[in-house]
Amino acid sequence: MEAAGDQHIFRSEYPAVPVPDNVTLPEFVLQDAELYAEKVAFVDAFTGKSYTYADVVRDTRRFANALRSLGLRKKHVVVVMLPNVAEYGIVALGIMAAGGVFSGINPASHPSEIKKQVEAADAKLIVTDDVNYEKVKPLQLPVIVLSDASAAHLEGPINFNDLLTAADRATTSLLPDLHVSQDDLCALPFSSGTTGTSKGVMLSHANVVANLCSTLFSVGPELIGQVTTLGLIPFFHIYGITGICCATLRNKGKVVVMGRYDLRTFLNALIAHEVTFAPVVPPIILALVKNPIVEEFDLKRLKLAAVMTAAAPLAPELLTAFESKFPGVQVQEAYGLTEHSCITLSHGNPAKGQRIAKKNSVGFILPNLEVKFIDPETGVSLPKNTHGEICVRSKCVMMGYFNNEDETTRTIDKEGWLHTGDIGYIDDDGDIFIVDRIKELIKYKGFQVAPAELEAILLTHPSVDDAAVVPRLPDEEAGEVPAAWVVKVKGGKESEEDMVKFVASNVAHYKKVRVVQFVESIPKSPSGKIMRRLIKDQMLQRIRSSKSN
Repeated sequence: MEAAGDQHIFRSEYPAVPVPDNVTLPEFVLQDAELYAEKVAFVDAFTGKSYTYADVVRDTRRFANALRSLGLRKKHVVVVMLPNVAEYGIVALGIMAAGGVFSGINPASHPSEIKKQVEAADAKLIVTDDVNYEKVKPLQLPVIVLSDASAAHLEGPINFNDLLTAADRATTSLLPDLHVSQDDLCALPFSSGTTGTSKGVMLSHANVVANLCSTLFSVGPELIGQVTTLGLIPFFHIYGITGICCATLRNKGKVVVMGRYDLRTFLNALIAHEVTFAPVVPPIILALVKNPIVEEFDLKRLKLAAVMTAAAPLAPELLTAFESKFPGVQVQEAYGLTEHSCITLSHGNPAKGQRIAKKNSVGFILPNLEVKFIDPETGVSLPKNTHGEICVRSKCVMMGYFNNEDETTRTIDKEGWLHTGDIGYIDDDGDIFIVDRIKELIKYKGFQVAPAELEAILLTHPSVDDAAVVPRLPDEEAGEVPAAWVVKVKGGKESEEDMVKFVASNVAHYKKVRVVQFVESIPKSPSGKIMRRLIKDQMLQRIRSSKSN
C-alpha cells in the first residue's frame, strides 16, 4: 500500500508489466499467429465447425476489407447480435481492424431493446444470423447475416460467406487510407453501470490491450498454445469478448464455443473437447454441485484444471461443496466491470513466485492498477479492513459513456478514479473481498443489509436449490425489509415460515428475511447476475394481488 497524504491508495504487489503503445487490439491478440497457423483457434462444441489461426487471420482481414468496401469508416458502430458462434471473434476483430466499433447485444433481446441500442449507438450496420434477422429487418440498416445456407431466401441482407468471397475479388486500392490508432474506439458494450440505465461504454484499443497485459501477467511460456477454454459466457458480454476470445487468442489457445447451455451438453463438451479452463457463472457451479444429471458422467475423464467465476461472488458454502465434488479442479475468482474489464484475480502462477488469494476473496490487485476504498457518503479514502466503495484508476478505465457526459462525470472523477458502485475491502494480505453493490444494499431501520450474505445462508439449507434476496418496499417503520425468492429442491417440505426462521437463526435481528416466496426459478442475466429489479417488481405484484383477493 502507498499513502499519498491522507489518501489510502493500494497497488499491486507485483511489478508493473509493459504495455505496447503502437498496436491495435486485433494486431495484439493475433501477434505470432503464423507460428500457430494450423492450430485450431475456435471450434463449435455442437457442430465441430472450426477455424485455425490461419483462418482467423485471413478471415479477419477479409471481413475488414469487405466492411470498408461497404462504406464502413473509422468510428462507425456495428451492432453484432449473435449467439456464441465460431465466427464471433472474426466478426468482432474484423470490425475493429476496419476502424469500426464493435457493439454486442444479446440475441434474446426484445425488438424494442435492439432498436434502443442501435439508435443510442448510432449504428451504421448490423451483423446477425438468419434466426434473428426478422428482429432487425425493420431498423432499415444494412444487415450481414451469418448462415450456413445462402441468404437468398431472405430478402435484403448480405450473406457473410458471400461477402468474404467478394472481398477476395475486390480491390482496396480505391479505398481511403486507413490508420487505426490505440486511442480510437474499438468497442461499445452497453452496461447499466451504477445507476441501472443502459449506457454505451466507450473502450479504446489502448483500454483493452492494457487490460489484457495486466490480466495475463501470470501466464508463463509453458502455457502458450496449451490452454483449451470453454466459450460459454456470452461473447456480447465484455468478459466473453475480452476475457475469453481475446485472451485465448493472445495466448494461442483454443476456444470451445457453446451457443446455448444445458447441463448435459455442457459436461459432454468439457469431456469431448478436453477443456482445461472453464469460465462459468455461479448458477452452473450450483448445478454441478446439486444436479443429479452430473452423476451420469464419468468425471474421471475430465481434463478440467480450473473454473473461473467473475459475474457474481460465489457463496462460501457453494465453493466448499464444489471443491469436495471436484477435488482436482481449481476454483478461481475474478472481479471486474464493463467500464474497466478485469481488476483482480484470485490465482497467480506459483511457478513465477506468485501466490493464490484466500478463498472467497476475488483476489489481489492486478499489475498497473491503483485501487482505493471510499466512504460512499463523504468520499474519504479508507484504510485496510474497512468497507467502502471500490474505486480503480489505470489505463484500462473506459473513455466514458457514449453521448452521456453527466453519467461519465458521475462515474469517473476529476482525478481519473472510476467509481464502481461495489462495496468491498482489502485485508492485510492484499486480498479484496466484495460485500455488495451500493444500489443493492438494503437499508433496514438505518442498518445496511447485504443481499448476497442472506442468499449465501439460504443456499446452505438442504431444501434450497437457489435463492435471491431483494428489498421489499414500502415499509413505514423500517423503510426497506429483506425479502427472498426461494427455489426449493424437489421434495422439499419446508414452509415459507420455516425459511424465515432458518435465516433468523443465523443472522443479527436486523438482517432477518421478513418475507419468503417460493418460485420455480430465479431470473438471471446471461452473465449470471440476479435480476433484482425484476424480482422486486414481481414480488410487489404478488403481494398486491393477494391483498385484493
